[in-house]
Formats: sequence, C-alpha cells, structure tokens
Amino acid sequence: MQIAVTTPTGNVGRHVVTALLRAGVRPRVLLRDPSRLDPGVKDDVDAVRVDQYDAAAVAAATRGVDALFWVDPTTGSEDPLADYARATASVVGAVTENGIGRVVFQSSVGAEKRQGAGEIDGLAHTETALDALGIDVTHLRCGYFFTNLELQLDALRAGTLQVILPLDQPMAWVAPRDIAEVAAGRLLSPTWSGRCVQAVHGPADLTWREVAHLLTAATGRTIGVERITDDAMRAQLHRAGMTDGLVEAVLGMSTGLREDFVPEQPRTVRTTTPTTLASWAYDHLRHRIGDEAAGTMR
Repeated sequence: MQIAVTTPTGNVGRHVVTALLRAGVRPRVLLRDPSRLDPGVKDDVDAVRVDQYDAAAVAAATRGVDALFWVDPTTGSEDPLADYARATASVVGAVTENGIGRVVFQSSVGAEKRQGAGEIDGLAHTETALDALGIDVTHLRCGYFFTNLELQLDALRAGTLQVILPLDQPMAWVAPRDIAEVAAGRLLSPTWSGRCVQAVHGPADLTWREVAHLLTAATGRTIGVERITDDAMRAQLHRAGMTDGLVEAVLGMSTGLREDFVPEQPRTVRTTTPTTLASWAYDHLRHRIGDEAAGTMR
C-alpha cells in the first residue's frame, strides 16, 4: 500500500512518518522544502517537492497513492478561509484524478459547527468537500494542541498566560504525537470504511486554571493565567504582525467555541489518548523557558 503524508515536518506529520516507518511502510512525503526533513528519515521516505495550494502539483505528487494523510497547510494571509478553500480544491482534485480511495484528514474539535469558529471553518469546508466524494474518509477532530504553548514562550517566562476563554471552561488538550498514532492506525487499518469521525481528545479536559497549575509543577516556574478582553487579544495579535483577516480568524477559534459548545464526540476510551500535559511540559517546556526553571527541578 502506498501512503502519502502531507506536512511531514509538522507537529503531527513528522510523527505520522515515523509511525509508518516503524510499521514497515515507506511513505511518500509531500512538502515545499525536502531539505527540512529529519536527516534520520530522509533515506527511508520518497520526498516530493510540492506546494499544497498548487492543485496540479498535488495531483501529480499523489499518482499511484492508495491512502493519504491530509493536513490543510497553515496560512498567514489576509484571507485564511480562501487559503483553506484552495487547499481543499487541491486535495479534492488529487483524490478525484488519482482515484485515491482512503483519506485521513486532520480536522479539529469545532468543525462540527460548520461555521462561526474562525479558522476552524476552513477545516469544516474540507470535511464536507471530502464527504461529497463518497470515499473512505476519517476526520480526526483534534483537541487543543499542547504545542500551541510553544507559541507563548515569552508569556511563560514572564509567568502569566493571557487568554480570552473563561478560566474555568474545560476543553480537550492533546499531544500531537498521540494524534499521529491515531492517524497512522487509521491509515494502516483495513477494518473501517465510509465516512468516519474520530475525535482525539487527549487524556483529560482541562481548564486554563488547571493548565497553569500543571505547568507550574512541570517547569518549576510559577505560572498564572488571566482572562483578557477580545480587544486586548486582538491588539496583541496585531502587534505580532498578523493581518486583520488572520487576527479575526484566530480569535474566532476561541470566541466561536466559548458559548455553550459541546463537542459532537463525547470522551470515551476511543477518543482518549495517553500523553498528559504534565509529562509533555516536563519534556518540552521545562528547559525552554529558562535555566532558572530548569535548575529548580534538579
């Protein structure tokens, strides 16, 4: 079976690649810059240089593919949803032209709303477009990535995270490696068919207060959290260089899910994955937020 993997250097994609290698599969990996591949895997994969927004290039790169792990690429443009639509056109075109019968798509909790959740609306569009093809497709509805905290290293060093969600509102938090293991299992398993939705909720739903407590224990640095206004967050994102359209799309991922939202898939054994935020933070954040924090753990 020929399996293709997009975003193979990303937080999830790189783990999908290694999981497939461990299973004895030589995957085809699609990426803009093959030089970014981990040197440890480059001799064991077939790398194809491709821009996922280029529908013709994606179709050419996926000829002969039986199964595809598709991730809509990140966007930094003024119109993120237009970019998601372009990526959707690429995967739809490749699946149709090449007769790819099996797709695992990295979606998000909140895509079930279909609209009103910022950037997640772009993932919802990809879901519905793949559904319309009548292929075997699994949508991975993933929780909030642990790795999003790596975008807030300065705030962690300063000791205070700022968020716009209620501090006591629980949500699913998940390790990207756990998502990859679910994705690889789906790509390799012959036992499912049709349209499937597989939630990937991590080990527990956590509030931001609980997250701050866990990060404090894992890193040895006192970390708090405060809720700020939407406008204050909007100003922060603008200062970070985001365009107006991107700012609203990013804000929408929180504002669209903070009022009476309940994930379509409940937490069950099937949707729960093992890696805890505490263990991930100890491994990945402890040394990155400063020698002082690392020193207190010795």
